[in-house]
Amino acid sequence: MQLAFCLFKYFPYGGLQRDFLRIAQACRARGHSIRVYALKWEGNAPPPEFDVRLVPVRAWRNHVRCMKFAAWVKADLARHPVDRVIGFNKMPGLDVYFAADTCFEEKARTLRSPLYRLGGRYRGFAALERAVFAPDARTEILAISHAQQPSFERYYGTQPERFHLLPPGISRNCCAPADAPALRTAFRAEFGLDDDDLLLLLVGSGFRTKGLDRCLKALAALPAALRARARLFVIGKDNPSAFQRQARQLGVSGQMVFFGGRDDVPRFLLGADLLVHPAYSEAAGNVLLEALVAGLPVLATDTDICGYARYIAEADAGRLIASPFSQKAFDALLAEMLADAPARACCSRNALAFAGQADLYSQHEKAADFILSRGKVTQSA
Repeated sequence: MQLAFCLFKYFPYGGLQRDFLRIAQACRARGHSIRVYALKWEGNAPPPEFDVRLVPVRAWRNHVRCMKFAAWVKADLARHPVDRVIGFNKMPGLDVYFAADTCFEEKARTLRSPLYRLGGRYRGFAALERAVFAPDARTEILAISHAQQPSFERYYGTQPERFHLLPPGISRNCCAPADAPALRTAFRAEFGLDDDDLLLLLVGSGFRTKGLDRCLKALAALPAALRARARLFVIGKDNPSAFQRQARQLGVSGQMVFFGGRDDVPRFLLGADLLVHPAYSEAAGNVLLEALVAGLPVLATDTDICGYARYIAEADAGRLIASPFSQKAFDALLAEMLADAPARACCSRNALAFAGQADLYSQHEKAADFILSRGKVTQSA
């Protein structure tokens, strides 16, 4: 079959982007042709067997650019039809949507003032979301978290039978190898970390969404003895300037390092003492499970905010911050976890045991199974 994959932007360090690439490669490995529509492709060159079509539309505003992208793709597909259209961002004309994002309509109504809904940005992104989730749409939805479905049903009346829950798809490259202790020792020596230093790790593109501001406040609020030992490493593709200013204002800029996007995150997971992920909104949160399979304890927002937090609770591999989020509660939990090395060691053992028996790895193959087994859906006008 000829399959068309659509996403606004590819870059190598985004969770959505990595999921797209692995699912597309799984379909290609089974003998199917892959066409990709994107506004931009960053990082390594795309696989040579992919037909990548960079959509030549321009606009000052992001929502206008995304709507123009959808219109251009529709016209190109009319000229060059395919068997299935798979989207990783919300847009009309999809047979299958991989739901990597949370509900835009819910955020617009609960986190913004009513005036926000009068603007063009709201109208544009709401229309793109409605094209996927409205009851008269025919798009099948691959959900990656139990927490996603209720929001879309509440705001759009989406039929429950259109949702299909996938297991996680964590790369086994993140699993702790047999020589993990030696790798940890070498990593900490490389970055000048003493045995009693406490390394916090935050990973994710979009520092605001991942709660970096909350982490900086909690770091500054640590008791003096713990604060003197604490370091924060931040990995991800985003502009750090606002957070660097915040760190200076809080007096913790000397205790943190921004690394940008990196391909060697598993090394950092082995070398750290705690993954911090106090996200504002997170449909899944692959990094939580990457930490789990590496044996790194996790401190994250609760399951209603962060989809994969439920695995941390099931594994007893860390602590979750109850909703509604309280900075004071987060500060206290961070201090408690950093002060209790035996408890962190217990979380690590629990995580590794859970990783050895739970299905945390098959998402991309099962997504390919679904894409290839379902008949082509005829979209409503």
